[in-house]
Amino acid sequence: MAINVDDARIADNAGRRPIDTPVVPGAPAAHFSTLPIKAIVAALRAAGLPASVSQTAGTFVCNHVFYGLMHALRRRRDVRAGFMHLPLLPEQAAAQPTPPTPPSLPLATLVDGVRIALATAAITGVDLRAAGGAES
Repeated sequence: MAINVDDARIADNAGRRPIDTPVVPGAPAAHFSTLPIKAIVAALRAAGLPASVSQTAGTFVCNHVFYGLMHALRRRRDVRAGFMHLPLLPEQAAAQPTPPTPPSLPLATLVDGVRIALATAAITGVDLRAAGGAES
């Protein structure tokens, strides 16, 4: 789900740090992904890749881009869209200053995962009805 709020604990690349600022003033509070996210997660897991449903893209840059996309497409029923977080590359994870080292996957694995996600979205008309929510 993309929410209509920018709330950053750190500055973005332009030095801005919005707090409780709407992504699009006066627009709906949220937009849902139109991708078959549970089918995508199932396909990724079936291929041996780690994957889980995330109910949010956060409140920083990822959410800002996701909300902007979904808001722009809000009247386009013929276009599916969503957001997929990818882990860091191993070299990026190793360069993180604070332990613990965040999750990472090799580039080839990430590319395979994105291909599986796109192929699943292209052939899945109705998403799976399966639990995917977070515990806390």
